[in-house]
Amino acid sequence: MAIAEFAAPYPVTVEVQPATEPRNKMTIGFRIILAIPHLLLVGGLGFAGSIGAWWLTYGGMFSLGVLGAVATVCAIISWFGIMFAAQHPVGLRDLCMYYLRWRTRGLAYLALFRDEYPPFGDADYPASINVVMAEGERDKKSVGLRIFYLIPHAIILWALSIAWTVTSIIAWFSLLLNGTYPESLYNFGMGVMRWSLRVEAYALLLVDEYPPFSLD
Repeated sequence: MAIAEFAAPYPVTVEVQPATEPRNKMTIGFRIILAIPHLLLVGGLGFAGSIGAWWLTYGGMFSLGVLGAVATVCAIISWFGIMFAAQHPVGLRDLCMYYLRWRTRGLAYLALFRDEYPPFGDADYPASINVVMAEGERDKKSVGLRIFYLIPHAIILWALSIAWTVTSIIAWFSLLLNGTYPESLYNFGMGVMRWSLRVEAYALLLVDEYPPFSLD
């Protein structure tokens, strides 16, 4: 199974190395329980379980995870900094990136893409996100209206996140029974994960380019 990544010239790239075989059926069987600490910190599958929950008041800030809630507050403060002082505070930006890196690792584990337990904090892991962050003068119109620009993505990703949860459950049974992750389900899950993380980076004001409506 090839490395799945978003290769288009959008400034957010997500990469997950193919899982080594044979898969660890013991950790797969108890994955949801093992993932609870990361769920509490960075949220669950899809956009609806993360920053989109706050924007659309779906589930409230509790569904963001602790770090997701912190990142949301950082984004709100940064919004005022960009709009009124034309500055994106570096410390707040770095905290948002810290959250996104951790969330990427947590999602890859929860979605059964990898079997290695994710580290608590920044450390090497075969799932990563790279964001070429906006520099210099920011697009104040885009920043000012960001919450409205997010609505189409949030609606679509809400539906896709439900589908991703269903396909992950199907993949869970497949992995337990025959040790394989169906390729079509893998590609769909990776696509939703990429889309979700691109939109999260946009929602957190790390980039100004509008995210594509694409699973690629």
